[in-house]
Amino acid sequence: MKLVPPAELASYVGKELGTSEWFQIDQARINAFADATLDHQFIHVNPEMAKATPFGTTIAHGYLTVSLLPYLQANMPDMIVPQGLKMGMNYGFDKLRFMAPVKVDKRVRARAKLLAADEKKPGQWLLKFEYTIEIEGEDKPALVAEWLLMYFV
Repeated sequence: MKLVPPAELASYVGKELGTSEWFQIDQARINAFADATLDHQFIHVNPEMAKATPFGTTIAHGYLTVSLLPYLQANMPDMIVPQGLKMGMNYGFDKLRFMAPVKVDKRVRARAKLLAADEKKPGQWLLKFEYTIEIEGEDKPALVAEWLLMYFV
């Protein structure tokens, strides 16, 4: 991650901030997410039944893919954060669209662009990022999101 003086954050608006490394989503992770969320729909956890669907295999929960954003963001070498950061927190989403399912054993990565950087109060910066979660070898991304993060400096 790159530390950027808060006064310079606006100069990154509209810029691509690179990509994360690829991350594989295997059946064990899908099953663990199903256990954590109590969402055991067969399309996620039953490979035999999932073979009969248009996907031909199990798929990751959409919210599993969303939940990987913090991990993927932390593994982006060109990601920016305000210099003097004391704390950051998830502030929510302005937009979240699931574009394509992530089939079991596929790899995903995040691509980010800064859309806005606003100082809400002294030392409190709200950054809006556009994130695209790409699926290796696929034309359509898994999701596109406008993610809001509040940073305290």
